[in-house]
Amino acid sequence: MLLAHALTGFALSLSLILAIGAQNAFVLRQGLSGRHVLLVCSICSISDAVLIILGVFVVGELVSQSGNADILEIAAVAFLVVYALTRFRAAYAGSSGLDVNSPEYSESAFKVSVLTMGFTWLNPHVYLDTLLLIGGGAAGLEGDERVAFAAGAALASFVFFFSLGFGARSISHRISEPRTWKWIDAGVGITMLLVAMGIWLG
Repeated sequence: MLLAHALTGFALSLSLILAIGAQNAFVLRQGLSGRHVLLVCSICSISDAVLIILGVFVVGELVSQSGNADILEIAAVAFLVVYALTRFRAAYAGSSGLDVNSPEYSESAFKVSVLTMGFTWLNPHVYLDTLLLIGGGAAGLEGDERVAFAAGAALASFVFFFSLGFGARSISHRISEPRTWKWIDAGVGITMLLVAMGIWLG
């Protein structure tokens, strides 16, 4: 049972992170440049882990104690379903892909750290994802179940960012192809629907 909660946390976190935004584009391009990749991936992963812990053990616990866990769970499920539909729409319409030919970030380690912190902590979506959605997904859990859920969600962040950063060069010839993003968008949509179903039935 604990493994199931860990997998749910992992799937929810990964499906939310997969949405390509400024932070992911920055990590990808930094990986392509081959400079400060470990630093960038570490900052992104640790920052996510901190926010996930706050979401699961603070926001989720506060909601559970307030007796409004069902409301937050319903809101999380509704958001996931709506977001899944937008991913299906993007997959159907096609995408121009992610432009990886823009200038690479090759500044000093300090400047790269500041940029990474900015892309992470100044991104409003990260708070929605970690504090509200992941926290909401854990609202009905208790004790070890909550720990397993948080561990799975945090692990997804580490797996994703390190895979993206260090695997950037190996996927550079594919990442800008529209067809690739059709499959990614469709996969994210399906994953989000499955996670929403898990939260609803759990």
